[in-house]
Amino acid sequence: MHHSNECAEQLVEMHKAAREDVPLIRELAERIWRVHYPGIIGQAQIEYMLSRMYALDRLREEIDGGQVEYLVMEIDAEAVGFMALRDDPESDSLRLDKLYLDPKLHGRGLGALMLAECERRARERARHRIVLHVNRQNQRALRAYRRAGFSVAGESVTDIGQGFVMDDYRMEKPLGG
Repeated sequence: MHHSNECAEQLVEMHKAAREDVPLIRELAERIWRVHYPGIIGQAQIEYMLSRMYALDRLREEIDGGQVEYLVMEIDAEAVGFMALRDDPESDSLRLDKLYLDPKLHGRGLGALMLAECERRARERARHRIVLHVNRQNQRALRAYRRAGFSVAGESVTDIGQGFVMDDYRMEKPLGG
């Protein structure tokens, strides 16, 4: 499925990632994280999390296994961001595991477009809410999620090894009927 949207005369598309998109997803993650996360988490934690979460084998397993759906956003055929969705029928929710956009493009409504696509897919699966985790210091993301109708539903501190923790808010958006 290609989701197109004309944005300032540019063609914005979102497509479901396949195995061959894995190196691209890793490259995007590395580029975006290294710009966005300094000041939120330290450089050592950035590199540790990138090496774990974006190992090529792990991404391939997630895509092959079908539990996680990766979507890549392109503008004029250049990849600028991605998100990862995980369906959770037991809790009647769709989990937004990852949403990253090139920081140069923040503030143009593209993140909102990605969230709208996430919501569309949640409704398609008849899920009644979207759940995500966001770092408590990530002010820009917190503002964007609040604008999109998410609210803080809890906190979670997760030990991820090597002395690092993920200090997150859990946010939810109810989708109603």
